[in-house]
Amino acid sequence: MNTPHPVVELTVALGDRSYPIVIGPGLLADTARLVRHLPQTRVALITNVTLWPLFGDALASRLEESGITVIPVRLPDGEEFKDWPALNYLFDALLEHSCDRKTTLVALGGGVIGDIAGFAAATYQRGVPYIQIPTTLLAQVDSSVGGKTAINHARGKNMIGAFHQPRLVLADTDVLLSLPKREFAAGVAEIVKYGIGLDAGFFAWLESNLDGLLARETGALTEAIRRSCEIKARIVAADERETAAAGGRVLLNLGHTFGHAIETALGYGAWLHGEAVGCGMMLAARLSRELGMLAEDDARRILALLDRTGLPVTMPDIAVDEMLEHMGRDKKNDAGVMRLILLRGIGQSHVESGVGAERIGAFLAGLPKAAATVG
Repeated sequence: MNTPHPVVELTVALGDRSYPIVIGPGLLADTARLVRHLPQTRVALITNVTLWPLFGDALASRLEESGITVIPVRLPDGEEFKDWPALNYLFDALLEHSCDRKTTLVALGGGVIGDIAGFAAATYQRGVPYIQIPTTLLAQVDSSVGGKTAINHARGKNMIGAFHQPRLVLADTDVLLSLPKREFAAGVAEIVKYGIGLDAGFFAWLESNLDGLLARETGALTEAIRRSCEIKARIVAADERETAAAGGRVLLNLGHTFGHAIETALGYGAWLHGEAVGCGMMLAARLSRELGMLAEDDARRILALLDRTGLPVTMPDIAVDEMLEHMGRDKKNDAGVMRLILLRGIGQSHVESGVGAERIGAFLAGLPKAAATVG
């Protein structure tokens, strides 16, 4: 007989803006849990055209049965649509239905939907409540938690956005069981990030339990999501707006400076965010080793774990000058100085400002390259 897995609840501690992260199976059907976080009986349910028939229609029906008026907003599917036109389409829908400051935006989807709905919530009528219901592993362990919202610009990922915390994050593990293998692996990248950069004990757990996680065993999946969210919730509570000079929330960006440059250079959607971050973590580990910061054995363990995930671990064939151009626009940079998240050991990431563009360029030029195809 299968033992039922309990629902896990964590808290992002931000004073009067604190909110729960609820993790477990069957949560999409738990309408009462969602309704009690609504300030009034109207919601705009924001999803994409792919997810609407899978989850959106049923959720809307259950909410309406509970006395909630639902305004459906169905956006195009894909990272390339995390842009101004999609945001304006969302605003048009809110205005057409006379949504007010207590209308709650419910983001049902992956990182793209969560980011764009969150940014709309941050800016519509100077701020309205929203709830995150992440449907990808990446969104459940990373982008749905912490209140970072944004849209992309042609010259850089997530360049236009705001901090705006949700009222609730509802992570239903059942929705992950049908996630395509490539999407699932992209989420594993963000889980691995927490172990590589912030928690050596979690890294060791991943070395022992990665096969169960990749097989989507409920116990391993719930534990990996719980531990990832615990780490992120703790860091967000201590450094909500990424203002700590030498650590804090910026350390969550391990692999992202390289990864965002890869995403932008290849064109949004060519690689998934998690795939680019996985490759970015490989680059951060290799550069840390070349600079003498990271021990050879630690570098070997990191690269071995990344390789087991099925993520790309070879640099795509992008011109060095183009990579440096995109890295030069990274939001972590300070007064034109490039700031990387590098490693002194497993679980020991740090901010490094002493590596110049010339040194990074030489490092990138010396790497083996592969065709930029994944999946």
